[in-house]
Amino acid sequence: MCDNSKVKILIRAANWIGDAIMTTPVIRAIRKNYPDAHIVLLAKPWVIPVFDHNPHIDEIMVYENSSRHTKGLGTLRLARDIRLQRFDIAILMQNAFEAALICFLAGIPVRIGYNTDGRSLLLNPSVKMDKKLKKGHLIDYYRGILRGAGQGLCVNYGRDPDLPISDMERRAAEAAITSYGIDLSKPVIGINPGATGGTAKRWFPHRYAELAKRLADRFKTKILIFGGPSDEELGDSINAESGGICINIAGKTTLRQAFAMIEKCNLFITNDSGLMHAAAALGTNQIAIIGSTDPVATAPSSPNSFIIRVPVMCSPCLEAHCPKKQSDLNHHVCMDKVSVEMVFKKSEAIMQKAGYPKN
Repeated sequence: MCDNSKVKILIRAANWIGDAIMTTPVIRAIRKNYPDAHIVLLAKPWVIPVFDHNPHIDEIMVYENSSRHTKGLGTLRLARDIRLQRFDIAILMQNAFEAALICFLAGIPVRIGYNTDGRSLLLNPSVKMDKKLKKGHLIDYYRGILRGAGQGLCVNYGRDPDLPISDMERRAAEAAITSYGIDLSKPVIGINPGATGGTAKRWFPHRYAELAKRLADRFKTKILIFGGPSDEELGDSINAESGGICINIAGKTTLRQAFAMIEKCNLFITNDSGLMHAAAALGTNQIAIIGSTDPVATAPSSPNSFIIRVPVMCSPCLEAHCPKKQSDLNHHVCMDKVSVEMVFKKSEAIMQKAGYPKN
């Protein structure tokens, strides 16, 4: 490891929104270990918004995977681009063989990462994967990269994720919410009915619609529907089924705008998703509905986050889609057992603690 704290460090970011958020405690620890270093984050375009305004990063380098850095010659081009910056240390949050190969080809002398995917010889040091880490939370899994590297690196700088929102973003979020006809003196409630990686993580749309109706009636407000462009049709369907008491902003905001609006929510109800981890990092009161995924590894890391899950024999299956046949009466049983009443009652308890409805 370099003795001089005035070093250049490259961090290879994780590729998914939720994972990227869960790596931010590691980035904070890197900065604390190297307070004077120049820290550059290498990230694919869709996760870059996670790191905007992060005080522990000096520069973001775009991994242009669909153009300049496409696999093949693009991989060599990326390695050359990195080599020109003469980094001293690379820390790989991403576990793929390619991540280690690129840093090896870039001539970075210290390359820290897990010895997964047959890449041990490309790393220096190569961190042995501790099987215990795979049974715990992903935040600790990522922190284990630094702990396993040795060399006196300390990881004890907190586990809370970072997702800073600027004052300008906050003002814009307030203006946007008001423009939708929501009175900020009343509760701001958001739902996130989508999830990437398949349908197994999704609570049923008709139940989100029923829940939205009950919440809107109870708290005399409209319900914001969050999501990406692929969730716009889903949001329209839920809004129609709820009787038009929702405002569908799925696909109508940037990721940063969505983050700022989630921070303004008094309650956020979501499937296991990137936005779930965003809400946790922002400290927003939220209910996470968990079915097929591991409630230990990917739980939202916040005291203001509450999981609703009914244990069943086949969960967590970690499948993209429920493996049981549609004709099976037990199809998607992990989600079927989560009733609207369960989520509504928990919502009421959270809102009552937050002081809603106001007298």
